[in-house]
Amino acid sequence: MVKASPSVEIEVDNRVVRISNPDRVYFPETGATKLDVAQYYLAVGPGIVNALWERPCMLHRFPKGLAGPKVHQKRLPQGAPDWVETVRLYFPRWGRTADELCVTELGAVIWAVQMSTVEFHPWNSRREDTEKPDEWRIDLDPGPDCPFSTVQTVAGVVRELLDELGAVGYPKTSGGSGMHVYVRIPAEHGFGDVRRAAHAFAREVERRAPKLVTTAWWRKDRDPAQLFVDFNQNTRDHTIACAYSIRGVADGRVSTPITWDETADVDPRDFTMRTVPARFAEIGDLHADIDDHPFSIEPLLEWADRDERDGAETPPEPDAG
Repeated sequence: MVKASPSVEIEVDNRVVRISNPDRVYFPETGATKLDVAQYYLAVGPGIVNALWERPCMLHRFPKGLAGPKVHQKRLPQGAPDWVETVRLYFPRWGRTADELCVTELGAVIWAVQMSTVEFHPWNSRREDTEKPDEWRIDLDPGPDCPFSTVQTVAGVVRELLDELGAVGYPKTSGGSGMHVYVRIPAEHGFGDVRRAAHAFAREVERRAPKLVTTAWWRKDRDPAQLFVDFNQNTRDHTIACAYSIRGVADGRVSTPITWDETADVDPRDFTMRTVPARFAEIGDLHADIDDHPFSIEPLLEWADRDERDGAETPPEPDAG
């Protein structure tokens, strides 16, 4: 019989979180353990808390590590201490509610790791009004035959366009093959309007780089060598890994904030749970001041009106569950 690893207790501010099976290997390729995951999130604590602050959060859990099944969990796992906060959401497709994790302190992140969470996928709205997003997400999603150099080139187009709009964008690697740019917006519009604005922006990016970019709704209509500007990531209950989230890939890659100047030369493989803590200790959270730069989406809604007058169609919103 294999003897279970002893548990360890981690002090997080004024909380104590018990980590069971700390030596369980989560990343077979690197040997990183459950305890290594917890220590990574401690090292980037202010950044991960800023990224998750008061947002409903889906957890991507790996109870047996990457070698086992992945669990997408909306509802807070059972056994949470009373100080771990939640937010209640309603899912009209099923006529049900779910109490999702709502991070307000680092201890809640570490407790989620104890429950085998590797990835954190927050909504782009906050607890105060979950139906009004305050974050516009630009997802640069390369097709299967699209090189990362195209992602970098299109990121430059996105920056140029945001500058013209007077919007401050905050780029990060996706932790996969793409790149994300976040823009803080006032929580004044519903998901439909934010998605419509994001679609109008995506169309303008496509106009400026037609050989590289597509906004085709159906995957079958996309050239696999092009990059899809995925405006659907602004749909209700669509989530992507937040800044500083580890991704469930073999090398323990991290979705990492970068500067605009870095986008031209960045290699996402350089940012892993082993390397990002030192980077964070040196330069801090590059998204720390995102709340200080809100951008009104009204100009984008005017673009959407213009495009629709010219015959552009807005695809129906995917079912939000």
